[in-house]
Amino acid sequence: MRMMRLAFMNFKNSFKSYLSLVVSLSFTILILLNFQNIIYSDAFLVLGQRNKEYIDMLVQVVSVVLICFMFFFIWYATNVFLTRRKKEIGIFIFMGMSNRKIGSLYIIEISLVGFAALMAGIVFGALFSGLFQMIMGTVSETEINVSFLISFRSVEKTIIIFMVIYLIFAFKGYLDIVRSSVLNMISASRQNEYIRMKSWILIIKTVFGMVILASGYYFANRGGRGEMMENILLAVVLVIIGVFLLFGGFIPFVFQTLSERKRFMYRKQRCLWVNQLIFRIRKNYRTYAMVCIIGISGITALATGFAMKERYHNMLAFDNQYTFQLLTNQTGLEDKGADLIKSESDIVCQTSLETLSADAEHLVLAYSDVKRIAEQSGVEFIIQEPDDDETIYLSHQILLSFFTSSSTVPVAIGGKTYQQTEVSRVPYLGYMQKQMDCFYIVSDNEYENLKAKSAVLHIHNYKIGDDAAFKKARAALDTLISNTDENYTARVAIDPFDNDTEWIKVLHSLCIFMFLVFIVAGGCIMFMKLYNDSFDEKQRYLVLKKIGCSSKTLSASIANELLAAYALPFIVMAVSAYFSVHALGKMMFASLFAIYAVSTAVVFAVFAFCYVFSVVVYRKNVGI
Repeated sequence: MRMMRLAFMNFKNSFKSYLSLVVSLSFTILILLNFQNIIYSDAFLVLGQRNKEYIDMLVQVVSVVLICFMFFFIWYATNVFLTRRKKEIGIFIFMGMSNRKIGSLYIIEISLVGFAALMAGIVFGALFSGLFQMIMGTVSETEINVSFLISFRSVEKTIIIFMVIYLIFAFKGYLDIVRSSVLNMISASRQNEYIRMKSWILIIKTVFGMVILASGYYFANRGGRGEMMENILLAVVLVIIGVFLLFGGFIPFVFQTLSERKRFMYRKQRCLWVNQLIFRIRKNYRTYAMVCIIGISGITALATGFAMKERYHNMLAFDNQYTFQLLTNQTGLEDKGADLIKSESDIVCQTSLETLSADAEHLVLAYSDVKRIAEQSGVEFIIQEPDDDETIYLSHQILLSFFTSSSTVPVAIGGKTYQQTEVSRVPYLGYMQKQMDCFYIVSDNEYENLKAKSAVLHIHNYKIGDDAAFKKARAALDTLISNTDENYTARVAIDPFDNDTEWIKVLHSLCIFMFLVFIVAGGCIMFMKLYNDSFDEKQRYLVLKKIGCSSKTLSASIANELLAAYALPFIVMAVSAYFSVHALGKMMFASLFAIYAVSTAVVFAVFAFCYVFSVVVYRKNVGI
């Protein structure tokens, strides 16, 4: 009972020191709880069972990412907590307490911190569950059944996940205390992540870091036909290693070199903060690297979400270019089909063209015919007519592709080999272009040569003006199909109310939440680290004040030091994220620079807020 009371008193007296830790952990719990609640609620069931299954799968994947992040975040947070307590724990030993009793005291105290974070996360997660679903529905532009009740299974699962991870590191801290000596405990606060390195070691780490990071950028943007997946995985590993070496070698080396230049050091009171910054980078470089990697992941997640949303709208427009399409070897069906459709709805767009069945795998289109129907349907047409030995492949809109090479490839059509010079994803033939995936454009001259030895088919396309008349128009058109030989006439019908791909829009909102979680977490980690460092620096600033340094000068020194601490991870993150987003754009055939610029600006705003707040709190803690 005395142990419990002592632990509670320590927790109560040091609550301000633990507040940033509690808030950060509870925010992570809140997000995880609401993601789990989506799985066990019927919010997205209105979109259909298939979309619900896809959304549940996506939420599970995002939850796994969050759990992995929570694992490393709790690991870091409990290490910070233990480091802050070790000096005080060392004093308890002088008072006659054994390591095991102190370890038990630590277990109780850190459990109180975890319990406070868990309760805050669960309570606020339950309160904001309905708002969370409404935000997801609004961001994803979907109508959902919002429920303001939290699922018991989601609460239970969140508690189990958090408690398992938290208790692992609580027990790890207990073992660390039991096995530690008194001297290590007392000096622990000054040993945390402090690494003494000679200049030649920094140079080696700098060279390796720059080479590895440049290699990661290279593989991230290297195109190919099938090896893109391997390149991306390799790039991720290399960038992570390169970032750690950059903060552990290159950046300390640069500032250490500058500190040896008197002209640089003795201007604008840099001697007050540059040396301290060198020490801070050496001490905290792992933290800065981790924040940088978290930022890269957040920006990439946001770019993925917006790219997915854009791709969804492009895919939807592609599939709905035409409502009905006929493929037949019979003539005279164009007007018959149009008359049947017009009996139910007006036709806002109608096109027709020929295609040649050159062999069993390829359908050939004349360049002038494709250009004509593009003009009739209002679709862009920027294709140059190919030469007689060249062809252009008509593909379709896809979410992403690991085939990014744009080099020409040979294609054998009708016994002749052509060079495929271009791939077009413009919906000249609508859904049929996606469904059959075998259309190639050749020059008009080559088309006439192939026509003499190929079967001629006719494609008729119709876009209705009244979507509500779709079913009746389809039934009327089916009467035409039933009266012709099915082996020679095929029909494609696209339901304008089909929502089988609505899950892609939900993925967009999930990626936005992931971005916010990562960026806020990165800012919290930086704040927590600098907040705890401020207690260690209090004596140094008291000494500087006693030797005559003004509060204004010391205040400016703190601002410059913390500015560099926030700016360095941000700069490395912004550069690395550019290559990451560029690689994503290549896989999704989209320009994502605008998204990269906006997301980087958001990160800058979050870091700027954390920086200002850190400066205020830091000055207060050191007595300036």
